[in-house]
Amino acid sequence: MGLGFNKAPSAVLQIEANMLSYPIHIAMHIPDGYLSLPVSLVTGAIAIALVTLSLNRVHSEYKERTVPLMGVSAAFIFAAQMINFPILGGTSGHLMGGTLAGILLGPWAGSLVMSVVFIVQTVMFQDGGLTALGANITIMGLMGTFGGYYLYRLVRSLVGRNTWLGMSTATAIASWTSVVAASAVCALLLALSDTMPLVIGMTAMLAWHLMIGIGEAFITLAVISFIWRTRPDLIYEPPNQNSTDSAID
Repeated sequence: MGLGFNKAPSAVLQIEANMLSYPIHIAMHIPDGYLSLPVSLVTGAIAIALVTLSLNRVHSEYKERTVPLMGVSAAFIFAAQMINFPILGGTSGHLMGGTLAGILLGPWAGSLVMSVVFIVQTVMFQDGGLTALGANITIMGLMGTFGGYYLYRLVRSLVGRNTWLGMSTATAIASWTSVVAASAVCALLLALSDTMPLVIGMTAMLAWHLMIGIGEAFITLAVISFIWRTRPDLIYEPPNQNSTDSAID
């Protein structure tokens, strides 16, 4: 999730200055023309490296049964991103899905799934620019999947790895944090590209994404909780089978 940029660059400052005073639609897919060439090249290189490493790790470490789950996850996240939920002031947000993919598939396969989703959205539906594709993959793939997964893993281990409480607490915190962190990185990239001042960008992005992250956490927790109770073996790091029954009571 993130701020949608559907206006000409010259109007961005006025939009951001006024965005707290009237409803808009929010979606974090940066279009063409909003990032400078150096920023586009650097984030593009990061995205290519991420996809390459993910392909290698999935090929060497993951089991064959993970492939169908990757396809199902990609289809679900793609469809879920099309559904908006309302927040304050008539504004809406949608699922980002990075942490969800990371929890189900692990960071490498999860990042690969998110990259495929963004590529399809960009090429087929013009949801985000081709020159900004690397940035979108970096922001929502790297930050959302890797950042969200490792924060989830840390919190779950601290609260209780094999308990529903540990899983739910970790999922909610990681999902919310990944959205807020991704929005901050998006604002930073726009500031580095001289699209808008950093203070205005950070204020505008964080003001909405602090709330959108709550929706992300709710959706992700609902999905993971259902899988935890019905097919915990599908989770990348499943709970110990002997403790699952008591953990969900």
